[in-house]
Amino acid sequence: MSKTPYEILGVSNTATEDEIKAAYRKLAKKHHPDLNPDDKNAENKFKDISAAHDFLKDQKKRASYDRGEIDAEGKPKGSGKSQTGDQSNRQYYRDYAGGPGGERYYSSANNINPEDLEGIFGSMFGGGKSGTNFEDLFQQQQSADVHYSLNIEFMEAALGAKKQVTMPDGKTLKIGIPEGVREGQKLRLKGQGKKMKDGRQGDAYVEVHMSPHKLFVRKLKDVFSEVPIGINEAILGDTIEVETIHGSVNVKIPKSTDSGKRFRLKGKGIKGGNHYVDVKIVIPNEVDEDLEKALKDWAEKHDYNPREEKRKENA
Repeated sequence: MSKTPYEILGVSNTATEDEIKAAYRKLAKKHHPDLNPDDKNAENKFKDISAAHDFLKDQKKRASYDRGEIDAEGKPKGSGKSQTGDQSNRQYYRDYAGGPGGERYYSSANNINPEDLEGIFGSMFGGGKSGTNFEDLFQQQQSADVHYSLNIEFMEAALGAKKQVTMPDGKTLKIGIPEGVREGQKLRLKGQGKKMKDGRQGDAYVEVHMSPHKLFVRKLKDVFSEVPIGINEAILGDTIEVETIHGSVNVKIPKSTDSGKRFRLKGKGIKGGNHYVDVKIVIPNEVDEDLEKALKDWAEKHDYNPREEKRKENA
């Protein structure tokens, strides 16, 4: 059985206009494509929800549907054979959502945040102060928004920074880069876009791109780096100095530390994340007589073959 408009919104057929409106607001905000980028399922749900709401807010159509005079496709009962199954109603809702009642709520910018949506839905349901038609308002807002790209350093993205940038119109702005900003994240500068017909300003969206770091690699809030150690430090153990985004820290290297051993520096990553250090044993460029003699003496007294040891472990 396909879902009715009531079932799509999760309300009963006796629901009031306010109850239908509230259910729609809740579901539309949850499944809005701008809050679920690249999620086709969310996009389809949003269209179904928008179409169901538009169908039920039409009082004449709702009354006819409740009396059984029309079906969920808006066709008079008995006017001809309708498609059956879930696909029929879902396709109808797609078509309905693509018209004046649905697609007008859809943003192609993929940069609206929950705070923006709160204002959008407020205007949609009469909560705005201006009384501006929502479709016109949305189109004006989109045309007045401007988009820029900003390159920043790895450390500026990790720790936050203040940047001064010059906009194409010559205006200079100070932008606060938040701590832990991600690659490709968009920062919204409210009121820094073009002027709309009613005198209000659009917004500027700055897409952040970070330069790679020579020491550090980032994965979400964690930072990774590799540090070289000598064979003496690997065999005998030592305390070494390691660079983190928060400065240098001392790390204790235990005896018999193998190359590739990973150490966790708790809380030394981004916004409470961790820093992970992989050690790499580095052989001296020149092996002097003392080191060569010591290694030969040791090899003569010990029958050690790391490849054989590995085979035994995997046997």
